[in-house]
Amino acid sequence: MTTQTAGTDLLGRDFLSLADLSPDQLRCLLDRAAQLKEWQAEGQPHPLLSGLSLAMLFEKASLRTRTTFMVGMSQLGGFAVDLMNEHTQIGVRESIPDIARNLERWVDALMARVYAHSTLEELAAWADIPVINGLSDLTHPCQALADLLTVREHLGNLAGRRLAYVGDGFNVCNSLLFGGALTGMNVRVASPVGYEPDDDILERAQEIAEDGGGSIEIGNDPAAAVEGAEVVYTDAWVSMGLEDEAAQRREVFASYRVDDDMMSVAAPNAVFLHCLPAHRGEEVTDAVLDGPQSVVFDQAENRLHTQKALLVATMRGDAAFDELGA
Repeated sequence: MTTQTAGTDLLGRDFLSLADLSPDQLRCLLDRAAQLKEWQAEGQPHPLLSGLSLAMLFEKASLRTRTTFMVGMSQLGGFAVDLMNEHTQIGVRESIPDIARNLERWVDALMARVYAHSTLEELAAWADIPVINGLSDLTHPCQALADLLTVREHLGNLAGRRLAYVGDGFNVCNSLLFGGALTGMNVRVASPVGYEPDDDILERAQEIAEDGGGSIEIGNDPAAAVEGAEVVYTDAWVSMGLEDEAAQRREVFASYRVDDDMMSVAAPNAVFLHCLPAHRGEEVTDAVLDGPQSVVFDQAENRLHTQKALLVATMRGDAAFDELGA
Protein backbone atom coordinates (compact mmCIF):
# COMPACT_ATOMS: atom_id res chain seq x y z
CA MET A 1 0.00 0.00 0.00
CA THR A 2 1.02 3.64 -0.39
CA THR A 3 3.34 4.88 2.33
CA GLN A 4 1.72 7.30 4.75
CA THR A 5 2.13 10.92 3.69
CA ALA A 6 2.48 13.78 6.14
CA GLY A 7 -0.76 15.68 6.58
CA THR A 8 -3.10 12.81 5.75
CA ASP A 9 -4.45 12.29 9.29
CA LEU A 10 -8.22 12.85 9.53
CA LEU A 11 -8.55 12.06 13.24
CA GLY A 12 -11.42 14.03 14.76
CA ARG A 13 -12.28 15.66 11.43
CA ASP A 14 -15.80 16.09 10.07
CA PHE A 15 -16.44 14.58 6.63
CA LEU A 16 -19.10 16.69 4.93
CA SER A 17 -17.61 17.00 1.43
CA LEU A 18 -14.78 15.55 -0.63
CA ALA A 19 -13.70 19.14 -1.25
CA ASP A 20 -12.51 19.19 2.37
CA LEU A 21 -9.82 16.59 1.52
CA SER A 22 -6.45 17.00 -0.13
CA PRO A 23 -5.50 14.68 -3.02
CA ASP A 24 -3.15 12.81 -0.63
CA GLN A 25 -5.87 12.34 1.97
CA LEU A 26 -8.26 10.96 -0.64
CA ARG A 27 -5.59 8.67 -2.07
CA CYS A 28 -4.79 7.32 1.40
CA LEU A 29 -8.46 6.65 2.13
CA LEU A 30 -8.77 4.62 -1.07
CA ASP A 31 -5.55 2.71 -0.30
CA ARG A 32 -6.78 1.91 3.20
CA ALA A 33 -10.16 0.81 1.88
CA ALA A 34 -8.42 -1.58 -0.52
CA GLN A 35 -6.36 -2.97 2.37
CA LEU A 36 -9.44 -3.45 4.56
CA LYS A 37 -11.20 -5.18 1.68
CA GLU A 38 -8.24 -7.54 1.26
CA TRP A 39 -8.16 -8.32 4.98
CA GLN A 40 -11.87 -9.09 4.97
CA ALA A 41 -11.49 -11.41 1.96
CA GLU A 42 -8.65 -13.22 3.74
CA GLY A 43 -10.68 -13.53 6.93
CA GLN A 44 -8.14 -11.45 8.85
CA PRO A 45 -9.67 -9.79 11.92
CA HIS A 46 -9.30 -6.01 11.98
CA PRO A 47 -11.03 -4.69 15.13
CA LEU A 48 -9.59 -1.21 14.71
CA LEU A 49 -12.58 0.45 16.40
CA SER A 50 -12.95 -1.88 19.37
CA GLY A 51 -14.87 -0.13 22.13
CA LEU A 52 -16.00 2.78 19.94
CA SER A 53 -19.55 3.64 18.86
CA LEU A 54 -21.27 5.41 15.97
CA ALA A 55 -24.70 7.08 16.03
CA MET A 56 -26.59 6.98 12.72
CA LEU A 57 -29.25 9.65 12.14
CA PHE A 58 -31.68 9.09 9.27
CA GLU A 59 -34.16 11.53 7.77
CA LYS A 60 -34.18 9.60 4.48
CA ALA A 61 -34.83 5.93 3.81
CA SER A 62 -31.70 3.85 3.34
CA LEU A 63 -30.57 0.39 2.27
CA ARG A 64 -26.87 0.76 1.40
CA THR A 65 -25.93 3.54 3.84
CA ARG A 66 -27.65 1.98 6.85
CA THR A 67 -26.40 -1.55 6.18
CA THR A 68 -22.82 -0.71 5.28
CA PHE A 69 -22.20 1.64 8.22
CA MET A 70 -23.77 -0.82 10.66
CA VAL A 71 -21.94 -3.86 9.30
CA GLY A 72 -18.74 -1.87 8.93
CA MET A 73 -18.74 -0.83 12.58
CA SER A 74 -19.36 -4.44 13.61
CA GLN A 75 -16.50 -5.76 11.46
CA LEU A 76 -14.21 -3.12 12.96
CA GLY A 77 -15.12 -4.21 16.48
CA GLY A 78 -17.32 -1.21 17.26
CA PHE A 79 -21.04 -0.64 17.66
CA ALA A 80 -23.60 1.37 15.67
CA VAL A 81 -26.81 2.89 17.05
CA ASP A 82 -29.57 3.20 14.45
CA LEU A 83 -31.56 6.37 15.15
CA MET A 84 -34.48 6.28 12.73
CA ASN A 85 -36.23 9.57 12.07
CA GLU A 86 -39.32 8.69 14.11
CA HIS A 87 -37.12 8.54 17.21
CA THR A 88 -35.35 11.86 16.69
CA GLN A 89 -37.53 14.02 14.39
CA ILE A 90 -34.56 16.28 13.75
CA GLY A 91 -35.40 19.90 14.47
CA VAL A 92 -38.99 19.07 15.43
CA ARG A 93 -39.04 16.94 18.55
CA GLU A 94 -35.66 18.30 19.56
CA SER A 95 -33.43 21.05 18.19
CA ILE A 96 -30.37 20.19 16.13
CA PRO A 97 -27.94 21.71 18.67
CA ASP A 98 -29.53 19.71 21.50
CA ILE A 99 -29.35 16.48 19.51
CA ALA A 100 -25.68 17.14 18.77
CA ARG A 101 -24.82 17.99 22.38
CA ASN A 102 -26.55 14.85 23.66
CA LEU A 103 -24.93 12.50 21.18
CA GLU A 104 -21.41 13.82 21.73
CA ARG A 105 -21.70 12.69 25.38
CA TRP A 106 -22.55 9.09 24.42
CA VAL A 107 -20.89 8.14 21.12
CA ASP A 108 -17.57 8.64 19.34
CA ALA A 109 -18.87 9.75 15.93
CA LEU A 110 -22.09 10.65 14.16
CA MET A 111 -23.24 9.78 10.64
CA ALA A 112 -26.32 11.61 9.33
CA ARG A 113 -28.38 11.09 6.17
CA VAL A 114 -30.49 14.21 5.79
CA TYR A 115 -32.47 16.35 3.40
CA ALA A 116 -30.78 19.74 3.90
CA HIS A 117 -27.00 20.08 3.88
CA SER A 118 -27.41 22.86 6.44
CA THR A 119 -28.55 20.22 8.95
CA LEU A 120 -25.15 18.53 8.66
CA GLU A 121 -23.35 21.82 9.03
CA GLU A 122 -25.31 22.63 12.17
CA LEU A 123 -24.69 19.19 13.65
CA ALA A 124 -20.98 19.60 12.95
CA ALA A 125 -20.94 23.06 14.49
CA TRP A 126 -22.41 21.80 17.78
CA ALA A 127 -21.02 18.27 18.12
CA ASP A 128 -17.49 17.83 19.43
CA ILE A 129 -17.16 14.49 17.62
CA PRO A 130 -16.64 13.71 13.92
CA VAL A 131 -19.78 14.20 11.81
CA ILE A 132 -20.00 12.18 8.57
CA ASN A 133 -22.24 13.07 5.64
CA GLY A 134 -24.26 9.96 4.75
CA LEU A 135 -26.11 12.01 2.10
CA SER A 136 -27.54 15.50 1.79
CA ASP A 137 -29.26 17.52 -0.90
CA LEU A 138 -25.88 19.00 -1.85
CA THR A 139 -23.34 16.17 -1.75
CA HIS A 140 -22.96 12.42 -1.28
CA PRO A 141 -19.22 12.00 -0.53
CA CYS A 142 -19.42 8.45 0.84
CA GLN A 143 -20.89 7.32 -2.47
CA ALA A 144 -18.10 9.04 -4.39
CA LEU A 145 -15.46 7.23 -2.32
CA ALA A 146 -16.96 3.89 -3.37
CA ASP A 147 -17.22 5.07 -6.98
CA LEU A 148 -13.55 5.99 -7.13
CA LEU A 149 -12.41 2.73 -5.56
CA THR A 150 -14.54 0.78 -8.05
CA VAL A 151 -13.12 2.63 -11.05
CA ARG A 152 -9.59 2.13 -9.74
CA GLU A 153 -10.19 -1.62 -9.31
CA HIS A 154 -11.53 -2.05 -12.85
CA LEU A 155 -9.44 0.43 -14.82
CA GLY A 156 -6.31 0.95 -12.76
CA ASN A 157 -5.09 4.47 -12.12
CA LEU A 158 -7.64 7.30 -11.93
CA ALA A 159 -5.61 10.20 -13.31
CA GLY A 160 -6.52 10.95 -16.91
CA ARG A 161 -9.54 8.65 -16.99
CA ARG A 162 -12.60 9.99 -18.80
CA LEU A 163 -15.82 9.89 -16.76
CA ALA A 164 -19.18 10.87 -18.24
CA TYR A 165 -22.10 11.63 -15.93
CA VAL A 166 -25.49 11.69 -17.64
CA GLY A 167 -28.56 13.01 -15.83
CA ASP A 168 -29.48 15.26 -12.94
CA GLY A 169 -26.65 17.50 -11.69
CA PHE A 170 -27.61 16.80 -8.10
CA ASN A 171 -25.77 15.56 -5.00
CA VAL A 172 -24.11 12.48 -6.52
CA CYS A 173 -22.93 14.49 -9.53
CA ASN A 174 -21.58 17.21 -7.24
CA SER A 175 -19.47 14.72 -5.31
CA LEU A 176 -18.22 13.08 -8.50
CA LEU A 177 -17.03 16.49 -9.67
CA PHE A 178 -14.96 16.86 -6.51
CA GLY A 179 -13.71 13.27 -6.61
CA GLY A 180 -12.74 13.49 -10.26
CA ALA A 181 -11.03 16.83 -9.74
CA LEU A 182 -9.00 15.58 -6.77
CA THR A 183 -7.79 12.50 -8.66
CA GLY A 184 -6.99 14.20 -11.97
CA MET A 185 -9.85 12.67 -13.96
CA ASN A 186 -11.52 14.28 -16.97
CA VAL A 187 -15.19 14.63 -16.03
CA ARG A 188 -17.92 15.48 -18.51
CA VAL A 189 -21.47 16.14 -17.32
CA ALA A 190 -24.56 16.18 -19.53
CA SER A 191 -27.76 17.46 -17.93
CA PRO A 192 -30.93 19.07 -19.29
CA VAL A 193 -31.01 22.85 -19.26
CA GLY A 194 -31.85 23.98 -15.74
CA TYR A 195 -30.63 20.75 -14.12
CA GLU A 196 -26.88 21.38 -14.29
CA PRO A 197 -24.63 21.06 -11.21
CA ASP A 198 -24.63 23.73 -8.51
CA ASP A 199 -22.66 26.81 -9.63
CA ASP A 200 -20.64 27.09 -6.42
CA ILE A 201 -19.80 23.38 -6.51
CA LEU A 202 -18.75 23.67 -10.14
CA GLU A 203 -16.51 26.67 -9.50
CA ARG A 204 -14.76 24.92 -6.60
CA ALA A 205 -14.37 21.66 -8.53
CA GLN A 206 -12.84 23.48 -11.50
CA GLU A 207 -10.32 25.15 -9.18
CA ILE A 208 -9.33 21.75 -7.77
CA ALA A 209 -9.13 20.20 -11.25
CA GLU A 210 -6.79 22.94 -12.48
CA ASP A 211 -4.45 22.23 -9.58
CA GLY A 212 -4.59 18.46 -10.06
CA GLY A 213 -4.31 18.15 -13.83
CA GLY A 214 -7.91 17.08 -14.47
CA SER A 215 -10.70 18.79 -16.34
CA ILE A 216 -14.44 19.41 -16.10
CA GLU A 217 -16.88 20.01 -18.94
CA ILE A 218 -20.58 20.78 -18.53
CA GLY A 219 -23.04 20.42 -21.40
CA ASN A 220 -26.50 19.29 -22.41
CA ASP A 221 -25.74 16.58 -25.00
CA PRO A 222 -25.52 13.09 -23.43
CA ALA A 223 -24.05 11.42 -26.52
CA ALA A 224 -21.27 14.01 -26.71
CA ALA A 225 -20.46 13.49 -23.03
CA VAL A 226 -20.35 9.70 -23.32
CA GLU A 227 -18.31 9.54 -26.53
CA GLY A 228 -14.99 7.87 -25.72
CA ALA A 229 -15.70 7.80 -21.98
CA GLU A 230 -14.19 5.01 -19.89
CA VAL A 231 -16.76 5.44 -17.12
CA VAL A 232 -20.45 6.09 -17.78
CA TYR A 233 -22.48 7.09 -14.72
CA THR A 234 -26.11 7.93 -14.15
CA ASP A 235 -28.49 8.39 -11.21
CA ALA A 236 -32.23 8.41 -10.62
CA TRP A 237 -34.14 11.24 -12.26
CA VAL A 238 -36.39 11.66 -9.22
CA SER A 239 -34.44 11.76 -5.97
CA MET A 240 -36.05 11.47 -2.54
CA GLY A 241 -37.80 14.70 -1.68
CA LEU A 242 -38.48 15.57 -5.33
CA GLU A 243 -41.45 13.26 -5.88
CA ASP A 244 -43.76 16.19 -6.71
CA GLU A 245 -41.63 16.83 -9.81
CA ALA A 246 -41.69 13.21 -11.00
CA ALA A 247 -43.91 13.59 -14.09
CA GLN A 248 -42.09 16.70 -15.29
CA ARG A 249 -38.67 15.16 -14.72
CA ARG A 250 -39.50 11.98 -16.62
CA GLU A 251 -40.43 14.09 -19.63
CA VAL A 252 -37.40 16.38 -19.41
CA PHE A 253 -34.89 13.54 -18.90
CA ALA A 254 -36.32 11.07 -21.44
CA SER A 255 -33.43 11.51 -23.89
CA TYR A 256 -30.87 10.96 -21.10
CA ARG A 257 -31.63 7.26 -20.60
CA VAL A 258 -28.47 5.13 -20.71
CA ASP A 259 -29.12 2.27 -23.12
CA ASP A 260 -27.07 0.05 -25.41
CA ASP A 261 -26.95 2.74 -28.09
CA MET A 262 -25.50 5.27 -25.68
CA MET A 263 -22.98 2.79 -24.29
CA SER A 264 -21.88 1.93 -27.84
CA VAL A 265 -20.21 5.34 -28.24
CA ALA A 266 -18.22 4.98 -25.01
CA ALA A 267 -14.72 3.50 -24.96
CA PRO A 268 -14.58 -0.28 -25.59
CA ASN A 269 -13.36 -0.87 -22.02
CA ALA A 270 -15.99 1.42 -20.48
CA VAL A 271 -17.69 0.46 -17.23
CA PHE A 272 -21.18 1.53 -16.18
CA LEU A 273 -21.88 2.90 -12.69
CA HIS A 274 -25.08 3.78 -10.84
CA CYS A 275 -25.30 4.68 -7.17
CA LEU A 276 -28.62 2.79 -6.78
CA PRO A 277 -31.50 2.41 -6.29
CA ALA A 278 -32.11 2.27 -10.03
CA HIS A 279 -35.45 2.93 -11.68
CA ARG A 280 -35.16 0.34 -14.40
CA GLY A 281 -36.45 1.54 -17.74
CA GLU A 282 -36.14 5.19 -16.75
CA GLU A 283 -32.54 6.43 -16.37
CA VAL A 284 -31.07 3.05 -17.40
CA THR A 285 -32.25 -0.03 -19.27
CA ASP A 286 -32.10 -3.56 -17.88
CA ALA A 287 -29.69 -4.49 -20.69
CA VAL A 288 -27.12 -1.98 -19.43
CA LEU A 289 -27.70 -2.39 -15.71
CA ASP A 290 -27.39 -6.18 -15.91
CA GLY A 291 -24.92 -6.21 -18.79
CA PRO A 292 -21.21 -7.09 -18.91
CA GLN A 293 -20.04 -3.48 -18.55
CA SER A 294 -22.04 -2.86 -15.39
CA VAL A 295 -20.10 -2.80 -12.12
CA VAL A 296 -22.92 -1.41 -9.98
CA PHE A 297 -22.86 -4.22 -7.43
CA ASP A 298 -19.08 -4.01 -7.03
CA GLN A 299 -19.75 -0.31 -6.50
CA ALA A 300 -22.39 -1.06 -3.85
CA GLU A 301 -20.06 -3.51 -2.07
CA ASN A 302 -17.34 -0.90 -1.97
CA ARG A 303 -19.54 1.39 0.12
CA LEU A 304 -18.68 -0.99 2.97
CA HIS A 305 -14.92 -0.90 2.48
CA THR A 306 -14.51 2.82 1.83
CA GLN A 307 -16.73 3.75 4.77
CA LYS A 308 -14.76 1.45 7.05
CA ALA A 309 -11.59 3.27 6.01
CA LEU A 310 -13.31 6.59 6.65
CA LEU A 311 -14.55 5.51 10.09
CA VAL A 312 -11.10 4.39 11.18
CA ALA A 313 -9.47 7.52 9.79
CA THR A 314 -11.84 9.91 11.59
CA MET A 315 -12.26 7.95 14.84
CA ARG A 316 -8.73 6.61 15.42
CA GLY A 317 -6.53 8.23 12.82
CA ASP A 318 -3.32 7.19 11.10
CA ALA A 319 -2.03 5.49 14.23
CA ALA A 320 -4.59 2.69 13.91
CA PHE A 321 -3.36 1.76 10.44
CA ASP A 322 0.29 2.15 11.40
CA GLU A 323 -0.19 -0.37 14.23
CA LEU A 324 -1.31 -3.01 11.71
CA GLY A 325 1.20 -2.04 9.06
CA ALA A 326 -1.32 -0.61 6.59
